[in-house]
Amino acid sequence: MKKDIPEYKVEELAIAILPRTDEALIEDEMWDVYLLNLKEAPIENVLINSRGYGELDGEQMKTTILRHFFNEVGPLEAYLIEPIQPKLFDIANEYWVSFTFDGYMYDKKYVFVRGSISEENFTTIPVLDRRGVMIK
Repeated sequence: MKKDIPEYKVEELAIAILPRTDEALIEDEMWDVYLLNLKEAPIENVLINSRGYGELDGEQMKTTILRHFFNEVGPLEAYLIEPIQPKLFDIANEYWVSFTFDGYMYDKKYVFVRGSISEENFTTIPVLDRRGVMIK
């Protein structure tokens, strides 16, 4: 029965979006999206689907769905997922992460809503020790 299936919560995993240099501004060419494993153990079979969607200049916009796979992401490591153009900060950017850990499959959707990728939301990104926007 459904009640017999354990539900585990994704913890100690984050997605961060940050400029390529500390001096970069929102208008700069490209930023980078990272997956952060903040666990003391590796995660395996990591699949990430990324897409953007929303209204831009009065028209609905959808980006291509991109898929990324990593066999293993080590403990306390950051993996570059993809570059992102600042013009996409005006729509929602979604990263759906699935992985296995300790014999169980996890998944979580991280959504950077329109306008959330801005300097006022910057924080220090663990592992990378740089400033950017992060969702845990």
